[in-house]
Amino acid sequence: MKSEASVGDYIEAHTPTKIYEGVLLESPESEKGIILIKLNNGYNIGLNKKDITEIRKIKSGDKISEEKKEMKQDSKKPNIAIVMTGGTIASKLDPKTGGVKWLTEPAEFFKFYPEIFEKINVAKLEIPFMKASEDMDSKDWKKIASVVADMLNDSNIQGVIVTHGTDTLHYTSAALSFFLRDLNKPVVLTYSQRSIDRGSSDANLNLKCAALAAISDIAEVMLVGHANSDDNYCYAMPGTKVRKLHSSRRDAFKVVNGEPFAKIFEDRIEILNKHNVRDNRKKVKVDNKFEEKIALVKFYPGQDADILDYYLKNKYKGIVIEMTGLGHVATMASRNPWTKKLKEVQDKGLIVCAAAQTINGRLDPLVYSNGRELMETGVIYLEDMLSETAFVKLGWVLGKTTKREEVKKLMLENFAGEFSERLGE
Repeated sequence: MKSEASVGDYIEAHTPTKIYEGVLLESPESEKGIILIKLNNGYNIGLNKKDITEIRKIKSGDKISEEKKEMKQDSKKPNIAIVMTGGTIASKLDPKTGGVKWLTEPAEFFKFYPEIFEKINVAKLEIPFMKASEDMDSKDWKKIASVVADMLNDSNIQGVIVTHGTDTLHYTSAALSFFLRDLNKPVVLTYSQRSIDRGSSDANLNLKCAALAAISDIAEVMLVGHANSDDNYCYAMPGTKVRKLHSSRRDAFKVVNGEPFAKIFEDRIEILNKHNVRDNRKKVKVDNKFEEKIALVKFYPGQDADILDYYLKNKYKGIVIEMTGLGHVATMASRNPWTKKLKEVQDKGLIVCAAAQTINGRLDPLVYSNGRELMETGVIYLEDMLSETAFVKLGWVLGKTTKREEVKKLMLENFAGEFSERLGE
């Protein structure tokens, strides 16, 4: 079977029973009898060459690239800045592997996302690094915060968009919420679950909605992304009250123990809840000292309390324990009681905080006797704060002080909306 199609071309592969459309991928050496195609839904499919009657080239890979629009500037539109850090939103199909690879040049990024210029100009763009978000740590959060602060303090910039991978996006949004003090303008983190070459990509709507959020009066660190599985609107979600709750859906991120700031359509914003307002007179300060010797520990039935000795031995300064129910771990009725060990490690200087495994709801150690028993050991109960947010906040607070009473006071102070006054049913 002869064909003029090359790797990267958009093709039709004809079989006796069906026609498949998609991008032709490079087949591995071990599978030369197979034709690989990335379908319009984003999934890769392998077809046996013997079953294919014709491969018809619909569009060359070069032509696909040429059709992407160039970046435009309009002096009548407001200016924003973008910080690119990696993730699926900053990637494209690699026809050799069928996976994705980074968009390494700003011009290339804008060719894929020309719609972002409908409402705004991108006056500045910086790429401090390109990483999958699971590879990030507190040093990366500090770098992002520093770049964002400089942009926010530029009088020519109305707001900042940070493009980011999804896996640990809620950690970064929490970090920026604490690191950026006296916030004056919107800081908008956005993402895509599916790369731009997929027909079901969420990237364009998320970016267009992020652009509107960046020029709004919502002076908050927020995450903007699909509100549902359709392409009709996004939510602007508080950076300390959001969590990735699905591995692949486009509306993976949800507000937990709180409410979105706004509903954002392609052409307008509907404000839903109170928020800090833009104040261009302020100058943002970066407060990013961070103690890295912290941990997030999930309690499970039968877990040995001696695990806490590991953190003490390795000079950890603090841990957040995801506790069951209203804030419980095994106590004296268990074969592996934690009460004595919790008191022991805290007396030796380890800060121990409690967050909820249930995700939704508020901790209350006073309801049951075992909760009161645990609270008496000195554990700091963090009410409705998400465990990931608690982890980030603990590192930030311990960067300021290690004195127990001061740590407790700061952990229970509401700096960035991490606590909610009242929770809905």
